[in-house]
Amino acid sequence: MSSPQTTPATQVRQSPKSTGSPRGGRDERPARRDAYFDNAKYLAIVLVAMGHAWEPLRDGSRTVTALYDFVYAFHMPAFIVISGYFSRSFDASPAKIKRLVTGVVVPYVVFETAYTLFTRWTDGVPDRPITLLDPLYLTWFLIALFIWRLTTPIWKRVRHPLPVALVIAMLATLSPSIGNDLDLQRVLQFLPYFVLGLCLRPEHFRRLRTRRVRALAVPVLAVAIAVSYWAVPRMTGAWFFHRDSAQELGAPAWYGPLVTLACFGCSTLLVACFLSWVPGRRLWFTALGAGTLYGYLLHGFLAQGSKFWGWYDPAWVHGPFGEITVTLVAGAVVTALCTAPVRRAFRCVVEPRMEWAFRREGQEPQPS
Repeated sequence: MSSPQTTPATQVRQSPKSTGSPRGGRDERPARRDAYFDNAKYLAIVLVAMGHAWEPLRDGSRTVTALYDFVYAFHMPAFIVISGYFSRSFDASPAKIKRLVTGVVVPYVVFETAYTLFTRWTDGVPDRPITLLDPLYLTWFLIALFIWRLTTPIWKRVRHPLPVALVIAMLATLSPSIGNDLDLQRVLQFLPYFVLGLCLRPEHFRRLRTRRVRALAVPVLAVAIAVSYWAVPRMTGAWFFHRDSAQELGAPAWYGPLVTLACFGCSTLLVACFLSWVPGRRLWFTALGAGTLYGYLLHGFLAQGSKFWGWYDPAWVHGPFGEITVTLVAGAVVTALCTAPVRRAFRCVVEPRMEWAFRREGQEPQPS
């Protein structure tokens, strides 16, 4: 782990023109990338994959459930904060709208369709409809990112954007009638993390990486894991999924805003602890941070298929050795999916150029 750097080299070099998703591609490729953010994205995507791999192991294992809830408390908030940070310059200009369409909308359409077809087979639901209004599995993040980025100019004009976003998230938990369209419950409840990212500046990340903050992060993370273990038989970790209203989680409506505020505080603290320990120098996995959208979208097929193929059926998988094995395999698989050969193979659907679909700036529309 590198020591904190105080030289200008620690300043953010990565272009804020990226889509800010768990990805790294053409629209994120500046003259010189910042290794810190590539490292953060890679480590976060590994945690995402491990979390999905632990899901079938939670029954009967308090330890796995505790780790699962602990990771879910901050891994997507960390991604979303970074997404907001790199969305600061979004101004709805033609070039940025094009990047948003090719880097977010097109992958959403492709993978929403692909996941629907795949789960028709694995879940045994042959009549599951293909719909772009009800995001399936991992694709919720793409539609959420699309909505958040389109609203970026509004948040840049609001005097107190973070408190406003928090109020919206708190109010969302009051209404179970929001429904599943565009997964708006998650879009609204995760919104404060995106807005937080919009409010951050390079100096905030430099402050996180001081020796003092790193030292404080260790006991905070240890206490968080202990609390997560204690809470397993006493409360649900579903609040950190941000996909249901309070009533849908069996709580009174007034409980939702309070828990949302508490979850935001806990998750933000854990995100800060996580980011404080992200190394700032180039390491063997730094380049993989440019391909995290590939790992995010592709590993879901294995996570879904593993249950259908019976990978979790052997009894030994549910013991300590099996749990460790599943964890290591998940990390290795998502690492492989972020590599350059995989990115080249799937770039046509994850990062298509689509020059044919857009007019050049200044070009007049052709009469039909």
